[in-house]
Amino acid sequence: MKTEEAGRLKLVEIFLLLFLAVFLATGALALQTGQELSDKVVRLHVLANSDSEEDQALKLKVRDRILAGAEPLLSGAAGRAEAESLLRDCLPELERAAALEIQNSGYDYAVSIRLEDTVFPTREYEGFTLPAGRYLALRAVIGAGEGRNWWCVVFPPLCAAASAEVPETALAAGLSPAQVGLITEENQGYVLKSKLVEFWRDLEAKLD
Repeated sequence: MKTEEAGRLKLVEIFLLLFLAVFLATGALALQTGQELSDKVVRLHVLANSDSEEDQALKLKVRDRILAGAEPLLSGAAGRAEAESLLRDCLPELERAAALEIQNSGYDYAVSIRLEDTVFPTREYEGFTLPAGRYLALRAVIGAGEGRNWWCVVFPPLCAAASAEVPETALAAGLSPAQVGLITEENQGYVLKSKLVEFWRDLEAKLD
């Protein structure tokens, strides 16, 4: 009996070790893919002045004005490096357009638009999910910037793409099939993999 019990315990130990090995390997692969992904996209981050209904509506108007200026500019960009260069050259123009939108809407809030590295949590959109991580972001701060913010992706233009067009749009912008698989619903484990990336990044932060 003791021999049988010891054998069962040994099998449980082997199973747990195998599970841990698979978990570690899957997490490491997802983390690597997530890091490579974050190096290929530019997020859009718009912060409203406050959570009032009026300020939230203004945030969306400013978002639309920024996208109207940025998307045509980036339509021919071959990759993130070119997209970043084009955006940096166009920052003053985008800021002026956002300020004009605010003024025309009857507000006197200041607005600043800049490119900066920003940490984002896992975020689900229609047709795709972006894992947590540090991304280059086109960041617009309206007034005090204390309201609920709006996140999406300005390059590739995933938020402007229909759900069915997301994979094609991402591939055309230089994302690999593995990176597209990480973010889209075509890969059934895309939410789980994004959560794995978030788990590993949180673990890394705690160990630093």
